[in-house]
Amino acid sequence: MSVTADELVADRSGGVSWLWRRQLNHYPDTRPRVMYLAITVLATITLYYELYVGGSVSTFILPNLKMSFTFFVLTLAFGNLIGAFGSLFAGLTDRLGRANLVVFGLLFTGVFVAFILPAATNKWVFTIEGFVVGVVEGICLVATPALIRDFSPQVGRATAMGFWTSGPVLGSLIVAEVGSLTIPATTTPQNDPRFWTSQYHYCGIAGLVVFVIALIWLKELSPNLRDQLMVTLRDRALIEAKAKGIDIEAALRHPFRQLLKADVVVSALAVSLMLMIYYTAVGFSVIYLSSMFGLSTKDANGLGNWNWGFNVIAVILIGVISDRFKVRKPFMVVGGAAAAVMTVIYLLQAGLQPSYYTLAIILALLSFSLGVAYTPWMASFTETVEAHNPALTATGLAIWGWIIRIVVFLSFLLLPTVINSVTPLVNYGGTVAAYSAKYPGFAFAAANPAVVATAQKYSVQLANAQKFQPELTALQKDQTNVGTVFLNCATPTKVPKAVMAAAIASAGGGATGQGVLSTMCANAAAIAGVIKVGPQLQSLAPFATQLTELASIPKPVVAYMTVHGAAVAKAAAGAPGQWKKWYWICFGGIIFFLLGIPLLRGRWTTADARRDEQEHEAMMEAELAALNA
Repeated sequence: MSVTADELVADRSGGVSWLWRRQLNHYPDTRPRVMYLAITVLATITLYYELYVGGSVSTFILPNLKMSFTFFVLTLAFGNLIGAFGSLFAGLTDRLGRANLVVFGLLFTGVFVAFILPAATNKWVFTIEGFVVGVVEGICLVATPALIRDFSPQVGRATAMGFWTSGPVLGSLIVAEVGSLTIPATTTPQNDPRFWTSQYHYCGIAGLVVFVIALIWLKELSPNLRDQLMVTLRDRALIEAKAKGIDIEAALRHPFRQLLKADVVVSALAVSLMLMIYYTAVGFSVIYLSSMFGLSTKDANGLGNWNWGFNVIAVILIGVISDRFKVRKPFMVVGGAAAAVMTVIYLLQAGLQPSYYTLAIILALLSFSLGVAYTPWMASFTETVEAHNPALTATGLAIWGWIIRIVVFLSFLLLPTVINSVTPLVNYGGTVAAYSAKYPGFAFAAANPAVVATAQKYSVQLANAQKFQPELTALQKDQTNVGTVFLNCATPTKVPKAVMAAAIASAGGGATGQGVLSTMCANAAAIAGVIKVGPQLQSLAPFATQLTELASIPKPVVAYMTVHGAAVAKAAAGAPGQWKKWYWICFGGIIFFLLGIPLLRGRWTTADARRDEQEHEAMMEAELAALNA
């Protein structure tokens, strides 16, 4: 049986009911099936684009909305916690269907991202609105892989899941690509603090366009069809023949009790731990790359193109290859092991100064390895759920969605305790760096703290030494005569005329000399103070030029550097070790993933997998013959 264009038009003949009546009573032929799969993947890409768009402009959002890094991380953490319960709700799509949740979820998120979130002017409004969007996306992002499963038999499942997995990756890639193309290198949070809103406008409008496409064309299988196990497309005739006899209520009874098993729960936990490094990249790669390696926001997003581009290649390519060889587990092992190695290489770069292309190659290989592991896992996980009950695919995916968001929530709660260096670097580091480059005196002060401390201690005497330079020079020329006059200037009549004349001559003669002596007399205490600390002031003489530059720095700049300079320097020193510690935690998550692979369904060798397929085909032919007898 096939779904034709005439049937699609007929579905709409009853007025506007076609907007929500989306169920197909026959399994579609290849062309419409591919169209439904393509729309589902497009919706997934869009939803993840909307979910991740903030990462491309996080260095703008934090200072503009006055967020600390800790607040930003906690916002993402609790957003994932709230989204986790949205994912659990998505388990109801086994009863209610998937397509309408996806379609109208696209409408809701598109409006919020395009118009409501960019209007936020403080961190609390932005956060609460983000939580609302997170709930809806948590629902939709479980419904979409359920649709992919429904339209793809197990033979070919990895390819279909590869395209679905490209959704979050392409969402990330689009975020990075749009950011690198539309964020000028000269745009900074200081000169355009609200620039971040433009990225949300682009994203939300794209989401509304995809909503219209899904509204018109997205369909789903009826429960009688989707609640059966389909290994190959050749099973279609038997599935349609058996559809009328399916007891849907019985199949859906106690759904979570049926699936809360070790192979489902532990496997979902294992892949969630492996993906900690992925979610770290999604949320914080721009912050990490800009604060750790001094990259601009534009260049940090450019590295994202390498990261997500190679991941897209991997998830699709390995999906096709996995289906070709009919095995999943060997690819998971190879991908997981390679990802573990590349994680170690990546974390060792912290504290060094790798080139842009060195980072690009490392990120590309790491991301490719994660894709090699993840796509076969996704196919194997749905097959594991089907082994328990094919009618509960969405429930199984809801469990996975809930666990992955809880893991992200807990890891993001942990992250600020491991990494506390980001807020000074992101919020103040750029300004501190700009001031440091403009005023070399700060570098001198950092390199010569003892000299600066001495200059600050004797700042009054230094100023007086400059102010009374002629008088001090006169004292140096003829210290005895001038000194006598200086000491007795309060009673000049007691100074012999010859001595006074000599003093005036030493001070420059004539009116000039008399003026110098008068200044000495009027400022005797200040000049005596300079003479008293003469050796200390002499030690500062080699640094006169640098100290003069330091003294000429505007007071507001000095005040800013006094408040934030030390904190930024301390954060810069501590950041490499903190980020390394976090990536070691991510490395541990990948190792846990590798240990959980044996729990999943699937063979290790192609020969065993082909034998299982042949046995299944023989069984299906026998069942079909029995039904037709």
